[in-house]
Amino acid sequence: MITGPLADYAAQHVKLEVSGAVAKLTLNRPERKNPLTFDSYAELTAIFRAAVHDDAVRAFVVTGAGGNFCSGGDVHEIIGPLLERDTRGLMAFTAMTGDLVKAMRACPQPIIAAVDGICAGAGAIIAMASDLRLGTARTKVAFLFNRVGLAGCDMGACAILPRIIGQGRASELLYLGRSLGGEEGLAWGFFNALHAPEAVQDAAAEMARGIAEGPAFAHAMTKRMLAMEWAMSIEQAIEAEAVAQALCMTTQDFRRAFDAFVAKQRPVFKGD
Repeated sequence: MITGPLADYAAQHVKLEVSGAVAKLTLNRPERKNPLTFDSYAELTAIFRAAVHDDAVRAFVVTGAGGNFCSGGDVHEIIGPLLERDTRGLMAFTAMTGDLVKAMRACPQPIIAAVDGICAGAGAIIAMASDLRLGTARTKVAFLFNRVGLAGCDMGACAILPRIIGQGRASELLYLGRSLGGEEGLAWGFFNALHAPEAVQDAAAEMARGIAEGPAFAHAMTKRMLAMEWAMSIEQAIEAEAVAQALCMTTQDFRRAFDAFVAKQRPVFKGD
């Protein structure tokens, strides 16, 4: 459990950098294409959970070191040990991996994934669970669970991926386990934009700064409603959005935007 601001937290299993209102998380095992371990799963989850209480952080960037995003769970440190677990132990592991996606979706800050190179397995899930994704032409995204004898229904993939790229395309990736290239990922809507490999992290940081300069409460409400309305009818969604928007109208940021408009100035949002 992380207490206190993320800017004061010294991460041990991932790289955490807080610059202004943007927190950057880097999966930092480049010699192995940044695989996840039990410890890095837990630390990522703890960071996103702590973000709920950190008003100073208004956006996240998640990326990988050394020209790759993430190769998934470490074969030696995770996959091998799982073969020795009983059903209860395996359920504890799959619950733990799912907790990371839950934490990403529950934190109020928008998350931008800067994806280059290999983005496979749980790495593809982290990119999928982010709010926005920037890629490169050489990116290879693969939900390759079926390649190791497992179902594609991992960490929310069957719920979230079809909502990003459509049911048919999601089915293709989850059944075949094939790689989704950068250009194809852009055409399918998985990526919001492509950038040169040397520029993708800077582009994500710039996008994050732009988001961080916006109204934090309103952004958090947008993220919440995007998730909640998956299970609503149109009528229910309209009613829920009426309440949400009315709440946003009670914030000082709404007043600041009006005052700035009258003064013909750009509003400076403070998140309250």
